[in-house]
Amino acid sequence: MKLEITHLTRYHYATPTSESVNEIRLTPSSNHRQSCYQHTVTVEPSVSLFSYDDFFGNRVHSFSVGDPHHELMIKTTSIVVTDELEPERKQILSLKEQLEMLHSERFINQHAEYLMDSKYTYIDPELAKPFVNGEIEVSIEKKLKMISEAIFTNYEYNPYATHVKTTIAEIVHLQQGVCQDFAHLMIAICKNMQVPARYVSGYHFVGDLQGGHADYEQASHAWVEAFVPGIGWVGYDPTNNGDINWRYVKLCHGRDYEDIVPVKGIYRGTDQQRLEVIVNVKQVE
Repeated sequence: MKLEITHLTRYHYATPTSESVNEIRLTPSSNHRQSCYQHTVTVEPSVSLFSYDDFFGNRVHSFSVGDPHHELMIKTTSIVVTDELEPERKQILSLKEQLEMLHSERFINQHAEYLMDSKYTYIDPELAKPFVNGEIEVSIEKKLKMISEAIFTNYEYNPYATHVKTTIAEIVHLQQGVCQDFAHLMIAICKNMQVPARYVSGYHFVGDLQGGHADYEQASHAWVEAFVPGIGWVGYDPTNNGDINWRYVKLCHGRDYEDIVPVKGIYRGTDQQRLEVIVNVKQVE
């Protein structure tokens, strides 16, 4: 399926600011499930862009604005073609073989960055216990599906319950949150199982489900990729409990949200600012 994504970020400052230094992670990746055929970045005031790949392989654009300005606008437009479904990859290892791989020193060293604590996905066995207890004689992939479904079933989506710095303990206490919170929670649970897991940023197209309006305004989305021994990285969306299919467009992945903040920067000037973010995803012929 061909999708067009427009992502507009605009900062309005109460007084002129200067010496603004920024980096953005808004370039769709190309992988086994999707291909990015077109991507443009527009910044106002007009500046030169410097691009590079970060530690995790995500494309980053950085820029600086030295002159005083009342407003900073960043707009990206992308054309991405996605597969109908995640390509099927059959399980080739038994549960015993999967567990042996997860506990092997070589495997742990290879995936260390996705097994250790991070700011938002620290390991807390007590918080993870309700999710990892119970059926154990099932494949790792099935167990991960059960965890994703449990979060979807028992946690309420509430955009007003949490904020960008909400901890896992607070999420579990509230049993409410947004996609970022549910992704962090599932990653932490995976780590307790010694399953490498990473945070994924991107978009989830639902325009055709919203009263038939293909240009329905949307927001960025977050989900999880976990490494299943014998299969590889597999996507899970605990917010919607659905398959990672053509509706999902991946931007970046990292240990948690802090690794892949879409737009971040610093500047000299007032702390009085207003942020406007508009995301639009639509099907194109």
